[in-house]
Amino acid sequence: MREYCIDVRNDEKKIYNKSDKFFGTDNKGNTIGFTNYYMKFNDKPFFGISGEFHFSRFDEKYWEEEIVKMKLGGINIIATYIFWNHHEEIEGIFDWDGNKNLRLFIELCNKNNMYVIIRIGPFCHGEVRNGGIPDWLFGRPFEIRSNDEGYLFYVNRLYKEIQNQVQGLLFKDGGPIIGTQIENEYMHAGAPWEITNGTSGEWISGGKQGNDHMMKLKNMAVEIGIETPFYTCTGWGGAATPTEEMLPLWGGYAFWPWIFYDESIKEHPATPEYIFRDYHNNEIPKCYNFEPTYEPESFPYSCCEIGGGMTVFYKYRFKLPTESVPAMAAVKLAGGCNFIGYYMYHGGSNPKGKVNPYLNEISTPKISYDFQAALGEYGQVRDSYRELKPLHYFLRTFEDIICNTKTALPENGSEINPHDLDTLRYGVRVKNDSGFVFINNYQDHLETKNQEDFNIKLKLKNGELRIPQEGSLFVNKDSYSILPFNFDLKGIKLNYSTTQLITKLNYNNEEYYFFFIPKGSKGEYSFKEDTLAAIDVDNGKALKHDGTIIVKVSDDVMSKIKLENARGDKINICTITKEDSMNLWKLNFKGQERLVLCKETLISIDEKLKIESVDKEEIDMCVFPPINKEFTCKNAEIIQLEDYNVFNKYEIKVKKKDVVIDVKKIKESKATINISEEQFHGLKDIILRVDYEGDIGYGFINGDLINDNFCNGNTWEISLGRFKEKLNDEMYIYVSPIRKKSKVTNDTTMAGRVEITEEEIAYIKSIKAVPIYEIEL
Repeated sequence: MREYCIDVRNDEKKIYNKSDKFFGTDNKGNTIGFTNYYMKFNDKPFFGISGEFHFSRFDEKYWEEEIVKMKLGGINIIATYIFWNHHEEIEGIFDWDGNKNLRLFIELCNKNNMYVIIRIGPFCHGEVRNGGIPDWLFGRPFEIRSNDEGYLFYVNRLYKEIQNQVQGLLFKDGGPIIGTQIENEYMHAGAPWEITNGTSGEWISGGKQGNDHMMKLKNMAVEIGIETPFYTCTGWGGAATPTEEMLPLWGGYAFWPWIFYDESIKEHPATPEYIFRDYHNNEIPKCYNFEPTYEPESFPYSCCEIGGGMTVFYKYRFKLPTESVPAMAAVKLAGGCNFIGYYMYHGGSNPKGKVNPYLNEISTPKISYDFQAALGEYGQVRDSYRELKPLHYFLRTFEDIICNTKTALPENGSEINPHDLDTLRYGVRVKNDSGFVFINNYQDHLETKNQEDFNIKLKLKNGELRIPQEGSLFVNKDSYSILPFNFDLKGIKLNYSTTQLITKLNYNNEEYYFFFIPKGSKGEYSFKEDTLAAIDVDNGKALKHDGTIIVKVSDDVMSKIKLENARGDKINICTITKEDSMNLWKLNFKGQERLVLCKETLISIDEKLKIESVDKEEIDMCVFPPINKEFTCKNAEIIQLEDYNVFNKYEIKVKKKDVVIDVKKIKESKATINISEEQFHGLKDIILRVDYEGDIGYGFINGDLINDNFCNGNTWEISLGRFKEKLNDEMYIYVSPIRKKSKVTNDTTMAGRVEITEEEIAYIKSIKAVPIYEIEL
């Protein structure tokens, strides 16, 4: 058996407030801002979990539902780009209507108690045409992204327009906008001028005037009235970071499609993103993807672009592994991150332009910006959403504990080679001999293996702690674990558990803690015996051993451990399976905070609870605490079943509807689709699923491109409900071919050019229509 030993005795962290430049007060006296280590709300730790969602890339009719999905996923801040060329594509004509209605979007965030960070540019990137800079700025006699007065005149006009949209919605006015990002990746990244790309290949400058330009933009925003508690800038890659007045934000991606601009690169490397590092330690002034211009401990390590997905580029098609997203979040968290931000958390679709029909970057799809994100282009709930949800609940519930813990790593732990899949990757966050052990067993672009037959010994101020006390630990391939140690349960000491903490609730004057068993592991709890007055175990077994009580719980059904302390307080530990953890929802319903187990998607708006079901007529739902009256459903039958441990269990039956569509193959790569309006009756939506082989999939209605897809092996999905009004016309699917050994001949005297191809691959395998039901409880 392998034993790993780590010294975690040095657990003191100096924490102090940042200056007034990083704080703000609203009209009710509430304060929000930053210490050098974490965010604060009313002088208490606040764990920020930000998800990127671009309002102008989504149909405004569905904004509120998607905001609520993000909220129920544990997000508490929405970050959104304001793409200049989405709003002023034609010089002097600003468009803030429809899906460009920034004000309405922020009002809906406010209604649903979600904070907002606006990313106001002027340069944004985001795989948008020209990085968001309007075409008409190309032909001007000044340099873009500079302090040239000609350029700043137009930026000033843009900022004034933004201010008109957000006035009254800033934090100082009681609104949800707490932060403003200035520019993006200044002096680190540019973008192709799409107006010339393919001809001269000209690029927008990455910028040359450093902090001076960033401060010029920030001061301009403040003078205009875009006043927020804090301002942010991207910090990576040598970007300009005026830290006297702006919070530098970081991130990390494991999939880099942009590297394939270089024709010489044929394979993607395994990245060092999944190695544990200490990002808040002055003795380590820089490390991989983190080279700050300031002392690391003088600012919180905060992230705005943890790869919550990644879009495919034309020259790099890949399926994003679900496991890559929560594993990266856990690695950043272990390294001292107390503010997590995902890019993207929610995908979308590029809007059509008035002058240029397609406002994307040329290397990406013309319409689709699905990003393989936790929530897809049409709000599809992905497994990464389900995997992240329990992690977010944990961070939100125990933010006061987590934010004050300090990173401790084993000797040479940050020097592990990404190709080393044998050495255990682990770290600790600790405060006063209590904290969490983080273990990561995911590595991008490599085939990992199970980590088993090992234990971890912690050297504490008050002795040593071995996890587990007897036996060994197990971490499944491509997964991660966060294990608590010396955790206080109202005076009862949990020495450790091999299960992962999710959240807690109070019910009938008792505390209920919920844990889950990581995939492949065995659930075990160790309690200090003299802190317990009584213990009772359901679906498990308790054993006494050297002043401790070891409880081993079932790994295939929910178990409950009922504890009592010396004062007679009752504490319950409920252990659910890994699958149940992905189906767990935390929300307010019927006047109380509750937990719901349901595989389908829950949406809670205006005191109404809805279930969104994808092609499933029988739905199981478990609720805790119980509801002392019968449920009713508007459009389904509900039956109460035998309780599932502490949960009331229900079965919901929806009237099945078979969606009928008329598909005609024109040839192997082309098909027409007809669907009548009556097919939508009784349904929330219909998703078209297309499986194909080829290069690019295109969807048209009456010649108008509505969606496209770079083939990467995933099923291509299109929401038909978004285009219901247009479906009176015929829909057309076309798959362009992969061309092998293709060349264009031009060796004639009369401008003759023709493509010659040895082999073409383009084949539609199947087209299916899937019903989306909605049940209101």
